[in-house]
Amino acid sequence: MEDIMTVVDWSRWQFALTAIYHWLFVPLTLGLSVIVAVMESIYLKTGEQKWLSTCKFWMTLLAINFAIGVATGIILEFEFGTNWSNYSWFVGDIFGAPLAIEGILAFFLEATFGAVMFFGWGKVSPKFHLASTWLTAIGASISALWILVANSWMQYPVGMEFDPAQMRNVMDNFWALFSGVAVNKFFHTVFSGWALSGVFVIGVSCYFLLRKSNTDFALRSIRTGGWIGLAGLLLCMYTGDGSAVEVTRTQPMKLAAMEGLYYGQHGEDLVAIGVVNPDKKWDNDEPPYLWEISLPKGLSILARHDLDAFVPGINDIINGVDYTSDGEQINTVSYEERIMRGKQAQQALRDYGMAMQKNDSVAMQKAADALRPNFPYFGYGYFSSPGEAIPPVAVTFYSFRIMVMLGSYFLLFYIVVLFLAYRKEMALRNWRWLQIIALISVPLMWVCSEAGWMVAEVGRQPWTVQNLLPTVAAISDVPASSVVITFWMFAIIFTLLLAAEVSIMIKYINKSTKTDLSNPSKK
Repeated sequence: MEDIMTVVDWSRWQFALTAIYHWLFVPLTLGLSVIVAVMESIYLKTGEQKWLSTCKFWMTLLAINFAIGVATGIILEFEFGTNWSNYSWFVGDIFGAPLAIEGILAFFLEATFGAVMFFGWGKVSPKFHLASTWLTAIGASISALWILVANSWMQYPVGMEFDPAQMRNVMDNFWALFSGVAVNKFFHTVFSGWALSGVFVIGVSCYFLLRKSNTDFALRSIRTGGWIGLAGLLLCMYTGDGSAVEVTRTQPMKLAAMEGLYYGQHGEDLVAIGVVNPDKKWDNDEPPYLWEISLPKGLSILARHDLDAFVPGINDIINGVDYTSDGEQINTVSYEERIMRGKQAQQALRDYGMAMQKNDSVAMQKAADALRPNFPYFGYGYFSSPGEAIPPVAVTFYSFRIMVMLGSYFLLFYIVVLFLAYRKEMALRNWRWLQIIALISVPLMWVCSEAGWMVAEVGRQPWTVQNLLPTVAAISDVPASSVVITFWMFAIIFTLLLAAEVSIMIKYINKSTKTDLSNPSKK
């Protein structure tokens, strides 16, 4: 058992490592491809060479980022088969479908039209080149759509039924995969890429202003990236609100962990900032926070858009306590009962398998009848205590607040930068402290983006598929040493890839500060 847990822990760390590195590149591709497409559209409309040069500069940075992102993404998908083969068997019919579509359709768009976009200047007509640029941007978003549909299904499994004869889940409603969870997650993710890319464009442009180089180019880029980034941030906040409502409905334990909430109430406050108590557990009487500052009734508004709504805490969910919209207490299925019914479901599945070996159709039907009503709690049968089904509270709590606080900062950042770009242009050109803040804001935006993913993924632990398959049951039968070795191999490779990307970008940017980006003929 100890070796199994070692494999589980290292497999989780390896997947987290790959996902974190991959997510460094994805949002920049999603947003920068749109910014480049807008710039090329302006060039085609105006015919001004300065816009062509501006477009080509950012397109080069996009190409560098795109190449590294593809490399990490391929490794991420392979890990489902190498490290999580039980997961792939259990839900492969459902999870594999959107990934297959992503590879056939979306990646085809990106690869085909991306090649035209990067290498087709002067070889195809300007209109066809512009169409290729837009199709590359659209392809990147479509690629994100299918991957996020698959991820959302893991968070909220719908559109399938369990076939005991195959011992696996099979899809019975493809369109159910486009749930409210999936739709909100897709738009939230894509718009967050716009917001991140806008900050990236502003930060790099301010580096040009610091160097007193290509200032007109920098201001053009700031205005274009600023508007797209601000639009992305506002839309990201809107879809984030929708995601909070969906999490409340489908993953209440994740919401409780995000808030560090153990016992809920009507008109629940939202902790704006605080420190969780490391000694607090679901089965002790320690206070949940060492200190906190709360917004009155904020969590009820966030979760249910109702000032007086009841929001259940960790212990409420464990005990099966909730309230209707009218304030009447209702009893949901407690975790003790879920564990019991999960074990019953697993036993019924074993009975079905034994009956199938004996070709006993009567016993098979009896086992199937016992399995069906308990299958929604199948995954809980792997737990011995309710505490095993609680996400890491501290990581989820702090990640959520980092995301929200940095998101609020970037809203102010965009407003100030755009105001100065149009009303106080000389201030933006000359205020070195503001230019330095813009540069510092670039890595902070990635911190904000990664924090959002940590909320989504750490907050659903210990599940690979919510309620159906915990991580302990999803792993491959591989030696722990193999996972440890590949973890460190990937850590070294990914770090080198990241260092290579940053180094190449910095060299290209520094080289560009010594050229005239308003006149392509002088490059």
